[in-house]
Amino acid sequence: MSGRILVVDDDPLNREIVSRVLSQAGYETDSAKDGPGALAMIHGAIPDLVILDVMMPGMSGFEVCRRLRRDPKTAPLLVMMLTAHTAVESRVEGFDAGADDFLAKPFHPAELVARVQALLRRLPQLTVSETAMSTRGKTVAFFSLRGGVGVSTLATNVAVALAQLWQCPTALVDLALMCGQSAMMLNQPLRNTWGDLASIPLEDITEDLVTQVLLRHESGVALLAAPPSCEISELIMPSTVDRVLDHLATKFPYTVLDLPHDFRETTLVGLEKADQIVLVFAPEISSVYAAKRALDMLDLLETPGDSVTLMLNWTFEKRGLARKGIESALRRPVDYLMPYAGSMLVEALNLGKPSVLHHTGKPVAALFEDLAYYLSKPEDRDSEPGSPSAMWKRVVARQERRTGG
Repeated sequence: MSGRILVVDDDPLNREIVSRVLSQAGYETDSAKDGPGALAMIHGAIPDLVILDVMMPGMSGFEVCRRLRRDPKTAPLLVMMLTAHTAVESRVEGFDAGADDFLAKPFHPAELVARVQALLRRLPQLTVSETAMSTRGKTVAFFSLRGGVGVSTLATNVAVALAQLWQCPTALVDLALMCGQSAMMLNQPLRNTWGDLASIPLEDITEDLVTQVLLRHESGVALLAAPPSCEISELIMPSTVDRVLDHLATKFPYTVLDLPHDFRETTLVGLEKADQIVLVFAPEISSVYAAKRALDMLDLLETPGDSVTLMLNWTFEKRGLARKGIESALRRPVDYLMPYAGSMLVEALNLGKPSVLHHTGKPVAALFEDLAYYLSKPEDRDSEPGSPSAMWKRVVARQERRTGG
């Protein structure tokens, strides 16, 4: 093993314990007793990983992390927080600060080493060709005018599934700029967001710059996260969104958009750029009404009808409206029915692990795998990959069982 790790803790015993465990595991360690001292050491020689205690006098670990993220030279640094707080409290504040991982005290030495190993493996570069693709990738937008119907869950899981299904990098773009959830769903720190592009002149937003702002997930998803505050979200112009989405479409085989529940200008750009719009609604009257309003607006925007997919997402177990009545009210058939997936989706959200990965082999993961295949480019579906992924094999096997093939 190799790597240089800075341990920051005001308690000398804690510093000694963490440093000794990591040294015995083969890592080179340095230590600092407070935040200012840590920042001075980091600017002198940037380590591979910083382990920060949360509760330190004068400057908390969260504040140290925020300062690291604000400096372009230290923003890419991996940061682990050691905390005695509750998991929910630490995770919410840690996401705002930009932490990569959390470890509760007291911890087992083997767990510390395992988490450090996992973090240091998080450094591979995005495996997208340096040259633009010969054809534009497919952009899929998930949209609803009513919240609570699973738009972000669907977008996140489908993006992960597409990356795994076709073994290609996939972009996930969180356009719910006021309070996007995609980063939390992937357990990604807000080290880079849309906010990094807000003040850059349009002509300076290059493909390389957009690629640098993306957060890399181990699944193959590259995430453009929503900004950390409402104030920053207001600075993001429709023209910026337009340019960024164009760059992503030439760089990635698939781009998935997580859209907000409105028709603001940045949302309209996302809808215009989408090759396929998945309009999501639940089997209850207010959600069906919102779907009808959305369809009317898409019609006014002259959106081609065949580019809109109606998805009925069964977000509760029983007593929903009948499908036939819904189709009559919307005056068009439901294209895709997403069955009730149960509480496993909530569990996966709280852990920051998409169900399509966290529950592999279970029905909830199969639902997202099949949906990703359904939304894939026809040329991908019509030919067997040279090296089929395990997910592709599972999807095809289920299809054959359904058709008796």
